Amino acid sequence: MYFVKVYVTYKESVLDPQGEAVKGAVHRMGYEEIDEIRIGKYFEIKVAKSDHPIEEMIEKICDKLLANVNMETYRYEITAMEEV
Repeated sequence: MYFVKVYVTYKESVLDPQGEAVKGAVHRMGYEEIDEIRIGKYFEIKVAKSDHPIEEMIEKICDKLLANVNMETYRYEITAMEEV
């Protein structure tokens, strides 16, 4: 079994309005030194052993469902889990 963490964020060239709103709130709290905040998505996926290569499977899931590859980038971490 595998445990996969997927992180999806806007590309640097894409404006992040939600991140800008949070940054404004942080500035109003008095933390003017905060220069940038970007908001993203986080997914945890448990994958049973399969004949399909795990990296290929996760790449397809990210490309087709979890991320809008025109505007977002993603990265993932795969960890093998011990079977119970």
